[in-house]
Amino acid sequence: MLQENELIDQRSLSKLKWRCRRGLLENDIFINRFFQRFESSLTIKQGHSLSALMELGDNDLLDLHLNRKSLGQISTELDRAEVREVLCMLKKPVER
Repeated sequence: MLQENELIDQRSLSKLKWRCRRGLLENDIFINRFFQRFESSLTIKQGHSLSALMELGDNDLLDLHLNRKSLGQISTELDRAEVREVLCMLKKPVER
């Protein structure tokens, strides 16, 4: 049985990346940056949370990225600690 804190396997990661493709370029930029930074350390649990965020519409996802709305304002169902963690990872600024 897989543990949710195990690293995501390569096949599941590829499927997740495909699932994360968005219609808005701005969202794609945030998501691509996320994968560049975290794909080698992404856990199964984080993958599930990211997949749940991808159920949102493009405009809602962008509003979350830009702090125009909170997760609770967009979806009380998604307003859980593990989803908030992945959202913080998505929003983490680029270190220079």
